[in-house]
Amino acid sequence: MEGDVVNKSELIDAIAAQADISKAAAGRALDGALEAVKGALQKGELVTLVGFGTFYVGKRAARNGRNPRTGKTIKIAAASLPKFRAGKSLKEAVQG
Repeated sequence: MEGDVVNKSELIDAIAAQADISKAAAGRALDGALEAVKGALQKGELVTLVGFGTFYVGKRAARNGRNPRTGKTIKIAAASLPKFRAGKSLKEAVQG
């Protein structure tokens, strides 16, 4: 990965500055938004933020794997996992 890592505290600071609200309010807003996305994904819903991207639940089929320590074949269960597909505006912003 290139560049610096932005942690939650720094993201809250940026939200507070952009929205001209207190850091406490920005923290509550961020927490609320993240919980809303998590709740929608738990229900199997898509969360689309136009121009930014779409959060969705992807399915991974069961498969065989190999234990790296022993070399034995193991069964890996099917899984549902969160995924993100970037929107056009986000892609263009990142490309420069």
